[in-house]
Amino acid sequence: MTEEKLASIFRNSDLNSKRMPGKRILVAGGAGFLGSHLCERLVHEGHDVICVDNFSTGRMENLRDLSRFETFSFIRHDIVNPLELPVDEIYNLACPASPPHYQADPIHTLKTSVIGSLNLLELALRHQARIFQASTSEVYGDPHVHPQPEAYWGNVNSFGPRSCYDEGKRSAETLFYDFHHQHGVDIRVVRIFNTYGPRMRADDGRVVSNFIVQALRGDDLTIYGDGSQTRSFCYVDDLIEGFCRLMNSQPAIQKPVNLGNPGEFTVRELAMQIIRMTGSSSKIVHRPLPTDDPRQRRPDITAAKRDLDWTPGVALTEGLKSTIAYFEQQLSRADGEFVEAAQ
Repeated sequence: MTEEKLASIFRNSDLNSKRMPGKRILVAGGAGFLGSHLCERLVHEGHDVICVDNFSTGRMENLRDLSRFETFSFIRHDIVNPLELPVDEIYNLACPASPPHYQADPIHTLKTSVIGSLNLLELALRHQARIFQASTSEVYGDPHVHPQPEAYWGNVNSFGPRSCYDEGKRSAETLFYDFHHQHGVDIRVVRIFNTYGPRMRADDGRVVSNFIVQALRGDDLTIYGDGSQTRSFCYVDDLIEGFCRLMNSQPAIQKPVNLGNPGEFTVRELAMQIIRMTGSSSKIVHRPLPTDDPRQRRPDITAAKRDLDWTPGVALTEGLKSTIAYFEQQLSRADGEFVEAAQ
């Protein structure tokens, strides 16, 4: 469906009254890992959902089950270019989130975070829509404060190999708050910590997907550095619940909110857990730590508990079972080439 046809449908109030009991919601990056889970949640809640994605990392496969819903629509579009659709809410999840993907075209990554956010904010302003920004724990860089509260300003390298993503997200947050203060735009900003679950790309370079695919194939599990660096892993369903609570919060929460699981594990502990759960004969090998790779990452979720009544409920073992099962199915279909990449 073309953008022009979709817009004309939404201007038809008679059709809207018949087919949209909920809100009209745009999800930028909706064909990605998190975006597709969010689209499903919103459709099942009765909303009319428009997924916008340029397929830089998103996949049509992620939208297969959604295509049967009349209240779901898809537009292939890059938010670096302006978009005009009448909407009630906007979720901005559009940006590659793993190092090999956002480093592949760092200039476009920065444009997506800055120009893309600007385009969506201007859309929200025109239609008085509430807008949600998926920011990241990467705004804290390699932190000197642990765990990381929202008030921490971070320790970010402004011109390193990860800067296109880290600084892009920091700039996007600035734009969101400037639009709120200058124009009164209703904003919500979440800082996402490491998330995992079904629909992760096997080649996305994140440590959970790397380890699971390597273990299932019987390859050595690659640990960068000595494996003592820590991460906190949040299952995707918990995160999406946090998204919806923040977007619907009353009174409005218009400061950044950390969402993640405060359970902290070393990378080596994760590798050993996955080897045990897959029954793999894989060994562990070590390679040099990438530049600017954070040594510690754990969210302080005090604000989410207090203001959203949100805490993650899925234990790492439980979430890994579902994620391993997903990758077993993907590997059995042999529908792609799995590429090892940096954590």
